[in-house]
Amino acid sequence: MDFSVFELVQTVLIISGISTVLALLMVVADATIGDYGDMTVTINNEKVLTVPGGRPLLGTLKDEGLFVPSACGGRGSCGLCKVKVTEGGGEYLATELPWISAEEQAEGIRLSCQLKVKRNMKIEIPPELFSVKEFSGRVSKIVDLTHDIKEINIDLIEPNTIEYKGGQFIQIEIPEYELTDEPVYRAYSMSSDCKNINSVQLEIRYVPNGISTTYVHNHLKEGDEITFNGPHGDFFLRDSEREVVCVAGGSGMAPIKSILHHMAANNIDRKTMYFFGARSKKDLFLLDEMAEFEKELPNFKFIPALSQPDEGDEWDGEKGWVTEVLAKHLTNGPNTEAYLCGSPVMIEATVKVLLEKGVQEDRIFYDKF
Repeated sequence: MDFSVFELVQTVLIISGISTVLALLMVVADATIGDYGDMTVTINNEKVLTVPGGRPLLGTLKDEGLFVPSACGGRGSCGLCKVKVTEGGGEYLATELPWISAEEQAEGIRLSCQLKVKRNMKIEIPPELFSVKEFSGRVSKIVDLTHDIKEINIDLIEPNTIEYKGGQFIQIEIPEYELTDEPVYRAYSMSSDCKNINSVQLEIRYVPNGISTTYVHNHLKEGDEITFNGPHGDFFLRDSEREVVCVAGGSGMAPIKSILHHMAANNIDRKTMYFFGARSKKDLFLLDEMAEFEKELPNFKFIPALSQPDEGDEWDGEKGWVTEVLAKHLTNGPNTEAYLCGSPVMIEATVKVLLEKGVQEDRIFYDKF
């Protein structure tokens, strides 16, 4: 054997051996040094939990039946699972800081999916989280709304009823399969009419290689059982007499549709314009249902806009970015509330237009995904 080749093989073997030893040390450390024993988590100075130490606070609370909202399933990429920690939080982690402002740090706000319970801890959470429940349900129907959006209808099994406000969301559990070696949770807004207390409906858009959307689009079948928790969120229609503007795109249709169901069921006759942005005609859906809302709600107007219509679309409606169409139609900003659902880029661009039109910032409500 050539000596240089021998040295190369020897080096590879040494590195492999060191890697194996380090991996074993990490396993031992996790089982010994990382064994923090039992810890207490005191919630709102009222409820005291005794829990195994060393695990992320988000999962620890979930195991105790307390479901803090988390759109990314605890991977630290959404910044939604914030809780206030008054004692026992320790130093901020680098993975938390992108999501926690200086003002929030001063208040002790932490990202519960990143913060581990390594000492006795005191936290504060919104009281409404105590009413969040875990549900089991069965998929009763799956409908293709577009080439990349499916409507998922779920009949409840246990509990068999749910109460929520139009616009809120649930977190569904995605089981282990080829893209994940453990169950994960993902957040989806309900599109259903909240007066139908025995079922929920979701609109889920496919994201290439997305753990949840790949499972839903390629694996979930009618008749399958599914677990979820909720309801979550403060995205719902406020009680006022102001005009309403809704802006959404793609599966952002879901919470807006649920809000419209709420308005129709409660005879809420406020002037409402709903601007829906799509690329081309094939990306539009539920047009018949929007037409029905226009009949039920005399002061409601649905305004779809295509940013890049295909040559064969034969489209006579609004063209351009949905923000451009919004700016053209919105005339009474100071007396308007806005409800937005879509990507962060769309939300930010829409907020800018609304502020320019005189809509007060505290009257702009949004749901980013």
